[in-house]
Amino acid sequence: MIRNDWTIEEIQEIYNSPLLELIYRAASTHRQYNNTGEVQVCTLLSIKTGGCSEDCAYCPQAARYNTGVNVHPLMQKDQVLEYAAKAKAAGSTRFCMGAAWREVRDNRDFDRVIDMVKGVNEMGMEVCCTLGMLTESQAQKLADAGLYAYNHNLDTSKEYYKEIISTRTYTDRLDTLDNVRKAGISVCCGGIVGLGETHADRIKMLHTLSTMPEHPESVPINALVAVQGTPLENNQKVDVWDMVKMIATARILMPKAMVRLSAGRATMSVSDQALCFMAGANSIFTGEKLLTTPNPTFDEDKAMFEMLGLTPREAFKDEKELVG
Repeated sequence: MIRNDWTIEEIQEIYNSPLLELIYRAASTHRQYNNTGEVQVCTLLSIKTGGCSEDCAYCPQAARYNTGVNVHPLMQKDQVLEYAAKAKAAGSTRFCMGAAWREVRDNRDFDRVIDMVKGVNEMGMEVCCTLGMLTESQAQKLADAGLYAYNHNLDTSKEYYKEIISTRTYTDRLDTLDNVRKAGISVCCGGIVGLGETHADRIKMLHTLSTMPEHPESVPINALVAVQGTPLENNQKVDVWDMVKMIATARILMPKAMVRLSAGRATMSVSDQALCFMAGANSIFTGEKLLTTPNPTFDEDKAMFEMLGLTPREAFKDEKELVG
């Protein structure tokens, strides 16, 4: 049964259950609601890099940190479509475009992004954007252009959020998600493990996600990639078991969501990733970079899929099932 009324206590009990029992329950839930041999393959391209005015403590694209990331203006449409075509040929069915903006502004650059959305949509891929804060009218323009999904992560719990970001509020993030929903765009929203948060913070973030009126269609679980020059550069690498616990708990709470094993995969073994897939992950980003940080290549992921007997999920599957 799909529930949106989970309590903190219930989530805490699930999260803290014996690890092998947790994985078994999550795997059983996953098998009940999804095709466990199928994984959504997504590609993320930074279409405008660096120079962001935000102060997200983990982000190498913040202008105030010296991380060695060079500022690049908005890419040209033909460059983006060429990259999308390569991603599709390599097996990706969702193409996400990220711009290092605090918020979308109604200007020429936004018009160019709208054209990019139209172009990728015409290629038969699910097109996703992550562009910062959105108004209701901007979300509607993206929907009209064919945007399938919008990514806007909560990052962490409401209580710990202010320790990570001061330039926008938790409510700002929730408002953007609400605007995305109103426009009929699917929501991609998750968080980051390894920011210095407590287990209680992780549980609270999962509570926020799983008690939304509609669960996010995609829930990325990111492991912090500690980048030199950011305030979190010395944070410890996230243990694979922390990722497994988060993925398994997210799967149990949000049975039909695409739970994405996201940032941090570059340092995970195939065995580590297999555990995450068993615990309910059924989406990944593939391609050499995840915005500006390392990520497994298309060829590496193709070899992993063959080894584990996984196949890429086809694009627009939810819509096809509704029509069917």
